[in-house]
Amino acid sequence: MARDLDNSGVFGEFRRMVQTTGTVGGIAARLAGHKIGLYSGGTAHAEDLKTVLGGLKGPLMKAAQLLATIPGALPDEYAEELAQLQSNAPPMGWNFVRRRMTAELGPGWEKHFRSFGREASAAASLGQVHEAVLADGRRVACKLQYPDMNTAVEADLRQFRMAIGVYHRLDNAIRQDDVVEELSERLREELDYRREAANMRLYHAMLADCPEITVPRPVDELCTRRLLTMEWVQGQGLGAAIKAGLDEERKKSIARALFRAWYVPLYRYGVVHGDPHMGNFTVREDGGLNLLDFGAIRIFRPSFIKGNIDLYTALQTGDIDLAAHAYEAWGFKDLTREKVEVLNEWAGLLFTPLMDDRERSIQEDNAPAHGREVLGRVHESLQKVGGVRLPREFVLVDRSAIGLGSVFMRLKVKMNWNALFHEIVDGFDEQALAERQARMLEQARFPADAQPVL
Repeated sequence: MARDLDNSGVFGEFRRMVQTTGTVGGIAARLAGHKIGLYSGGTAHAEDLKTVLGGLKGPLMKAAQLLATIPGALPDEYAEELAQLQSNAPPMGWNFVRRRMTAELGPGWEKHFRSFGREASAAASLGQVHEAVLADGRRVACKLQYPDMNTAVEADLRQFRMAIGVYHRLDNAIRQDDVVEELSERLREELDYRREAANMRLYHAMLADCPEITVPRPVDELCTRRLLTMEWVQGQGLGAAIKAGLDEERKKSIARALFRAWYVPLYRYGVVHGDPHMGNFTVREDGGLNLLDFGAIRIFRPSFIKGNIDLYTALQTGDIDLAAHAYEAWGFKDLTREKVEVLNEWAGLLFTPLMDDRERSIQEDNAPAHGREVLGRVHESLQKVGGVRLPREFVLVDRSAIGLGSVFMRLKVKMNWNALFHEIVDGFDEQALAERQARMLEQARFPADAQPVL
């Protein structure tokens, strides 16, 4: 049943606090019990956790889902369940839609539209999408933020810190203080749809020379902090396309477009889309991609991207000193040779397909369990060498690479990933990247009170 209740104000904050406190208290107890052996049947507990987090509409769910990509952050069965988690909560009803549109565009908001869909066409983690037609005939998508999400995010983050604090008093292989701060900042940014509109303009500029990728344009005059209006793009969900059957050439076309959609922005402009899951793009009729959802965007210092290139070279050549230099550029501190060697195994999981100059699957055995096995070994080894503190900048790059790899595994396509990578990175120059980045950020027109901080 669609819900019309707006949980704003004191009642909403109290209700959210009770809901998340109960949820996270249970999570924390289970994590602690799992660690000291009080609980068995971890998979059943993990399934319960996934169900509860999915019902919380997004902020806490998204943070936990990201942690599932970090070795030792959660027990294996929790990570496996959370890696599959997406928001399936029912959409808000028409009463909410009318209130939100009136609040954002004024009491005469209907004059902007020839038609406006009463039923949501999609439900996201922080808002829901309605299809509409503007007065001038353009077909658009309107994303409306759910009620009182600022309160929800802050309540969830407080409880999330509590759960992680309990677990990491028992397991300190990877210290995540900076990870939690990074997640907090990114989630708060996602609440400002003016920033997401600027991210869309940024991606449109960065991918202008990639005709195989469509980035919808925002309709600036109908965008506010809690309403994002953008061009409607037509396409088939990738999951549905795979289920319907794709020939090898079409799969390769999709994989090539997907690879460029993520790595052209990262290596040429220092920008990453941190949420590459199946629901964030659709397939065009010609095999190209529509790229969607620009809330989780991270912009990096050029020196961080140079660190990526240096690490790739270090892994190819076995140069431990260059690898250490690369990790320091990423923000890792107090590194020993032993810690660098362990981190190299982690990095190898991400970089190995890019170093292999032949057609191959993104993961040779195409089994998700392989990645979890590697992350498990990394976690165990980090415990032995004293642990590391993850830098903030690392979080979305790790999440993006693992998420992207899982999509390629679903495609079951063989590509020369090395050749695709070198098409983008050959001739890399840190100063040239800095200059391109500055030009793109100017074209994006970020609001004065929402400028990106590198």
